[in-house]
Amino acid sequence: MSNSILVPHLADAMVRVTEVAAIAAQKLAGLGDEKAADQAAVDAMRTAFNSVDFQGRIVIGEGERDEAPMLYIGEEVGTGQGPEIDIALDPLEGTTLTAKAMANALAVLAIAPRGGLLHAPDTYMDKIAIGPGYEKGVIDLDESPADNIKAMAKASGRPVESMTVCVLDRPRHADIIESIRSAGARVSLISDGDVAGVINTTNPDTGIDLYIGQGGAPEGVLAAAALKCVGGQMQGRLFFRNDDERARAKRVGVTELDRKYDLDELASGETVFCATGVTKGGLVDGVVVRPGVTITDTLVMSSADGMVRKIQSRYRTA
Repeated sequence: MSNSILVPHLADAMVRVTEVAAIAAQKLAGLGDEKAADQAAVDAMRTAFNSVDFQGRIVIGEGERDEAPMLYIGEEVGTGQGPEIDIALDPLEGTTLTAKAMANALAVLAIAPRGGLLHAPDTYMDKIAIGPGYEKGVIDLDESPADNIKAMAKASGRPVESMTVCVLDRPRHADIIESIRSAGARVSLISDGDVAGVINTTNPDTGIDLYIGQGGAPEGVLAAAALKCVGGQMQGRLFFRNDDERARAKRVGVTELDRKYDLDELASGETVFCATGVTKGGLVDGVVVRPGVTITDTLVMSSADGMVRKIQSRYRTA
């Protein structure tokens, strides 16, 4: 086990943080109220953070884009004692999934030493990501989806027809989907949750080889932190719909608005990533409530030693 300041003490504490957020959100699963579920996760996560001995600073929050509840960017959490840590988080990745009791909703966070995570604005980001096992440079955000999947097929010695690309099911991705299928590859569409979509490229059991598309920039940093732990590759470029979003980027210190970021620029420091299932999904099981007990399932990863671990916790309930 690494002697890093992030492992094992803070890794264990962060598991607890995502667990309590997931439990809080799951209580509202299927009730149709996205904002209430998000607020429950935010409140539980904030309270859990403030019991941890560290000097935490939120650098990737959630909510500005859609006016959802927030752990706001710049907020200080923790007891104020211990290491200085930057935090990227999404207390409820998949608010719609939770409201509809659909699969793959998560409580997610990543931590790194101060300065170790890109301060991405709450705008959109064009993304491409793959898991470990490929030579660096096999993918390029500036190439077409068809050319990227062909390059991966060649590098892996597999036919293009056996490759599968994960894409968010959005009208804006019609050209991406057409390009992938024109190459002969398969498309796996997801309704929400692109953090899970990116991470699925790291697990051969999911059958996902490549993730590509446009989603939230904060989620891009979270996904990059996870990929850093297992040696994947990722590129991202911020996408702005208007001058207000460009100004938002400048306020958080982004000066090169058209820059293409690679994985080590999105998550430059040592990272710990935690994701607890709210509803059952491909990465982790959801929260299970039985008489007298609540069960959670969490994926935790560390870039310090490449650790990937699944943790099942049981909490006694009245």
